[in-house]
This record gives sequence, C-alpha cells and structure tokens, in this order.
Amino acid sequence: MAKIMALDYGLKRVGIAATDDLQIIASAIGTQPTAHIWEFLKTYLAQNQIEAVVLGDPKNLDGSATDATAPTEAFANEFRKRYPEIELHRMNEVFTSRIARQTMVSGGMKKKQRQQKGMVDQISATIILQDFLSRRSNGLF
Repeated sequence: MAKIMALDYGLKRVGIAATDDLQIIASAIGTQPTAHIWEFLKTYLAQNQIEAVVLGDPKNLDGSATDATAPTEAFANEFRKRYPEIELHRMNEVFTSRIARQTMVSGGMKKKQRQQKGMVDQISATIILQDFLSRRSNGLF
C-alpha cells in the first residue's frame, strides 16, 4: 500500500509528514525551505510510493481567506499540474500551530527545542495528516 503525505505550506517553510505503508501512523518527516520544496518533492516522490497528499488549507474560523490562502492555493494548483497522478486533498488547518505548540509543551519538550520554528511546522503537518486519517476512517473522505 502506498503512503499518504501531508504538507503544511508556509511562505518560509513547509512542514512535512507521511504515513507508514499501512496508512495507520502519521509521522513527521521534517521541514523544507519553501524555496526548495519542488526539489524535495521530486526526490521524495521518486523514492517513495505516495498515493495522496494532504495539504493544509489556511482559513480563518469563519472560513474566510487568510494571508496564506492565496500562496497555498497557487502551490496546490502547481502541484496538480506537476503530479496529476497523485490525489490532492485539502484539510482545514485552523489551530494546528497552536495544537502543535501545546503538544510540544505537554510532551515535555525543552524550551530551546520548542523555539525551533521548523518543529512547529512538522508537528502541524503530522496533526493535519492524523486528522485526515481519522476523518477517512469515519467515512468523511
């Protein structure tokens, strides 16, 4: 079975997570500078069988667009052009950064580690992916 990958797209960095081959467990892979995401994806997708990508969809609580919505939409459109064979799903990412920070604190992560900006991005990608897996198992995807 192919993996599912999640991306938390940002203007500076992209948080990345992926499932195991059985699509049960979501794990953080890391972060990549946004400027280098296409090179990373080319290599990663060549080395791994990916069935679908879940992209965080930045929206406000009322569903309106944020400053990050347009760049994320442009990335999604380019992804569909480059990789039409890979399903692209969008997941609302409201509160994922806040949940990621709370997870780091409750998990006992030291303050210095929590201040690494890329750490929040990769945990956010993992949360987005885990949310997708939960919704899919409940028939919502």
